[in-house]
Amino acid sequence: MKAAPERQLRLLDLQAIDTRLSQIAHARSHLPELAEIADLQHKAGLLDDQLVRARTEVDDIAREMARADADVQQVRERAARDRARLDAGTGTSKELTAIQHELESLARRQRDLEDVELEVMERSEAAQSDVRELERGRAELGERITALEASRDDRLKDLDFEETGVSRPRAGLLGEIGDELVGLYDKIRATSGIGAAALTRRRCGGCQLELNQIELNRIAAAPADEVLRCEECRRILVRTPESGL
Repeated sequence: MKAAPERQLRLLDLQAIDTRLSQIAHARSHLPELAEIADLQHKAGLLDDQLVRARTEVDDIAREMARADADVQQVRERAARDRARLDAGTGTSKELTAIQHELESLARRQRDLEDVELEVMERSEAAQSDVRELERGRAELGERITALEASRDDRLKDLDFEETGVSRPRAGLLGEIGDELVGLYDKIRATSGIGAAALTRRRCGGCQLELNQIELNRIAAAPADEVLRCEECRRILVRTPESGL
């Protein structure tokens, strides 16, 4: 392939742009915030699951507490009725004795139920404390995620701004270089990431290998408009005043 030396040199400008654009794309997908956000979101999901279970436990205990309260209240009301009958003194001696025995039984029953009620209350307080602690941790996690997302968005905005500025002259360069040479450049770059490299101080800027004298002699003898390829990496090799020929 033939191309004017000026067009070949412009390939280096194009490569510089494309290299920086690749670096920007890599930076965009490898922001440190991304990994940290993903990790914290995973932890947030686990906390949300724990919160669902903890709140469900609080609701279950609340229903248990309501049943315990109802049982205690029922015994108290029965004892109040018996006490009223006993205080009124109505009924036979045998009936009044039975009421007295029932009151004693109800008192024992009430103590047992109040112990159950106290145990349920203690479990309710512990469960509510667990919920509050989980909610506090989840809120702190949410704040950290929000801060990281804001930092991520700021960095992405900076990268977008830089990408716009870097890519602006690219279309003009393509026109200066020409479709055929750009086509070769794109084909090589698609497989190696670098389509064109400068020959600087007898070294290929693509593979960073120093060329032997035979290869240098071949390059030196080649017409200025001949498009050269590195024998090692097959990238377009652009001669410059610093090539050392």
